[in-house]
Amino acid sequence: MENTVTELRFALDTFYFLMSGVLVMWMAAGFAMLEAGLVRSKNTTEILTKNVVLYAVACTMFLLVGYNIMYVDNAAGGWLPSFGGLIGTQAEGASHSLESDFFFQVVFVATAMSIVSGAVAERMKLWSFLIFTVFLTAFIYPLEGYWTWGGGFLSEAGFSDFAGSGIVHLAGAAAALAAVILLGARKGKYGKDGSVHPIPGSNMPLATLGAFILWMGWFGFNGGSQLMISDADNASAVGLIFVNTNASAATGAIAALLVSKFKWGKADLTMILNGALAGLVAITADPLSPSPLFAAGIGAAAGVIVVYSIITFDKLKLDDPVGALSVHGVCGLFGLLVVPMNNSDASFITQLYGAAVIFGFVFTASLIVWAVIKAVMGIRVTAEEEETGMDLHDCGLEAYPEFTD
Repeated sequence: MENTVTELRFALDTFYFLMSGVLVMWMAAGFAMLEAGLVRSKNTTEILTKNVVLYAVACTMFLLVGYNIMYVDNAAGGWLPSFGGLIGTQAEGASHSLESDFFFQVVFVATAMSIVSGAVAERMKLWSFLIFTVFLTAFIYPLEGYWTWGGGFLSEAGFSDFAGSGIVHLAGAAAALAAVILLGARKGKYGKDGSVHPIPGSNMPLATLGAFILWMGWFGFNGGSQLMISDADNASAVGLIFVNTNASAATGAIAALLVSKFKWGKADLTMILNGALAGLVAITADPLSPSPLFAAGIGAAAGVIVVYSIITFDKLKLDDPVGALSVHGVCGLFGLLVVPMNNSDASFITQLYGAAVIFGFVFTASLIVWAVIKAVMGIRVTAEEEETGMDLHDCGLEAYPEFTD
């Protein structure tokens, strides 16, 4: 009888892991729709191509080497991984299958890379972007992942990041920032007098659909990170995680709405969407410890922060078409730093230390890789290609041919 119960729990936890991974995989569609809606029509096919191929590259590289670097045969508390290939073998007594663990982890690395695609939209070369994708998903992300979730030195130091506010979102934003600095802004975005010229997206329904898909996928992102659902305690924890995740997103959207009304007298849809996503990113660091009311407060704070962060990046002339640096970077950091307010096992200093290590390493490594790619083949399209749009140049196909001359 005991063996039967153990097998049933193994099957249930494996199934829960797989279905959570499916929800996170669906976030790839969310990023694709969000970014397609927030870029101009002449760059839509190209951004969709990036999102499809980056997911494919991420899954392939993480299978070949990334998962092994992050999790297999590494020393506890170390910093240098074993550097092997493939996903290893099933551990005795595991609560779920090795393959389900790999699948759940691989969709996370794809999420980190999706953050980069929006920030560099409308002016980065497609092939330069895809080459960088290989390095981030095969080496950069897995190495900092080993330091944290893989039991490395940050984990040993007590750094806490339940589902990846820092490990996934801050890391993706750090890689994006390195690219944005080297790329420069889109033509016409900033005036010589320091003025900011908004470049509206082409399809707000698509952007809104993308945000809702991401919101839905986040239940797998955070809920699946509980890792188990086969007993009463874990099942109850998953329920609370879902409630807190949803509450934080909702108040993030409301807060961004109120701030945009206060500042500009209008309900800015793009800010509202980013407010919801900011709440989701912030609660991801610890969606289990807070009460639902406190989680709502975290989301509301993130919704305010993200609006002013987007304004600040524009003042610094760091062009980010979708607000990824603010949503995933600034609000990812915020999420990490509020963890000790509800989790007595975490400390502010340790959280700050972990965030600094993740950002510092990913930013520096990414800057080096981007700089090498820039020197070898360039990373920015020509002025003429930027003017005519990247759809025709890179893909030979317009997303909305019936609406163009």
